Amino acid sequence: MKRNLEKRIEPMVNGEWSMGKVRSLILPVACCLLLVGFTACNEKKEDYSQHQQTKTSTQLTTTKLQYTCPMPEDSVFSDEPGTCPKCGMDLVKVEQEDHSQHQQQATGNEQYTCPMHPEIVRDKPGTCPICRMDLVKKEKDSKAIEGISLETLLKPTNQYVIASLPLVSVKQSDEPLEIDVLGYTAYNTSSVGTISARISGRIEKLYVRYRYQKISKGQRIMDIYSPELMTAQQNLLLLLKNDKENETMINAAKQRLLLLGFSQQQLQQVIQSGNPSMTIAVYSNYSGHIHETSGIGNMTQSQQGEEEMNVALQTTKELNLKEGMYVQKGQPVFSVYDPNRLWILLNIYPQDQFFVKTGDRVKIVTETKPGSDFRTTINYIEPFFRKGSKTIAARINFNNSALKLPIGSQVKATIYSGLHSGYWLPKEAVLSLGLDKIVFLKTSEGIKVHRVVTGHTHQKLVQIKSGLTEKDSVAVNAQYLIDSESFVRPPPDLPR
Repeated sequence: MKRNLEKRIEPMVNGEWSMGKVRSLILPVACCLLLVGFTACNEKKEDYSQHQQTKTSTQLTTTKLQYTCPMPEDSVFSDEPGTCPKCGMDLVKVEQEDHSQHQQQATGNEQYTCPMHPEIVRDKPGTCPICRMDLVKKEKDSKAIEGISLETLLKPTNQYVIASLPLVSVKQSDEPLEIDVLGYTAYNTSSVGTISARISGRIEKLYVRYRYQKISKGQRIMDIYSPELMTAQQNLLLLLKNDKENETMINAAKQRLLLLGFSQQQLQQVIQSGNPSMTIAVYSNYSGHIHETSGIGNMTQSQQGEEEMNVALQTTKELNLKEGMYVQKGQPVFSVYDPNRLWILLNIYPQDQFFVKTGDRVKIVTETKPGSDFRTTINYIEPFFRKGSKTIAARINFNNSALKLPIGSQVKATIYSGLHSGYWLPKEAVLSLGLDKIVFLKTSEGIKVHRVVTGHTHQKLVQIKSGLTEKDSVAVNAQYLIDSESFVRPPPDLPR
């Protein structure tokens, strides 16, 4: 072909060919060149497509062999096995799959996705191939919240909360109140007897040795020597010896000895013997536990102090009164408490005072016999706070002859206060901020903090005195909505 082409070109160069011959020569040459170029282009296009297929295959192979850290927050990926530079854990192989195919397959009613990798979508439960977390059900239907403005969303959490929460309304009802209180046993001061010295003198013999000693009625307590008593006996004996006919004077002398503490038996003994008695015996007119009165150590004073009622602080120790000490006329020496007649003192808090009244039924459980209980009624409510206490005591008269409860033993009591009408909310719906009580009130803009005034707490209910109506709805669980930073102190504009 080259030789034929040279032979044809040579006459053209020498000027031997005409223009028509030149055109007839150029046309086939151009066609040949176009044919060669088209063939070459097809060969190059085929090579390029093969290269693209090879590259794509290489990329898929590389992607399938990719490794990652099991901890999703590290976000470490590598083409080779190894350890994570952040946490040191071994890298695991990532099995890449065609997500678009799974997206097309997961067209059923339920879809499951990974919480950490939302691109993983399955049509059944399982685990994530990347982080191995359990797949969760994907919510398809989302509820739109209407009537919420951007200004409401930007308000502090102690003013508005945007959420869908269970709500409850106050209900007016008559609730049978049962008030659980604690108490203790104490001596009944209405049954206390006093042993006093009827004459002034010196204690010759003392028959009581320690505090809280049990004594009986008619028991001898002490012997007292008194010059006044000696003179009165001598006057009686002198009248009987020298003036037997003067019955008026003799009867007056006998009466004086009886007033000084002589018994009829002692008086007859002196008259029959004709000799005055050096001492006079003091007997108890009561049975019970003997207590030493206050101020007995100072024998120059004749004041009677109060008996300490806090029996928990009392200790059994020796008496301050000793043999050889002097007592004054009319001075109280001992007090006798009957252990069979007790008080049960129940501690009533001020918020419960309104609901407790005299005559309410009470169930008592003692600490010495927790398995048994008994029923009684409230006899009296003290109108004052005891010293060192912020509770009011409700008294119950109790016969201790059967149970023999120790003085000061603890008791648990349930007071049945009857039916009380009011508005009530579940206890979990009210949150205490110290002096303030709040609820989360449902409004058109969201859930709002609202102050209420509470009353009595009965089991799982709280009485609402003011701040809510039956049309208002509040969150069932107020504790769930607490923001610790926002509720350190209530906002100044909190509605009252």
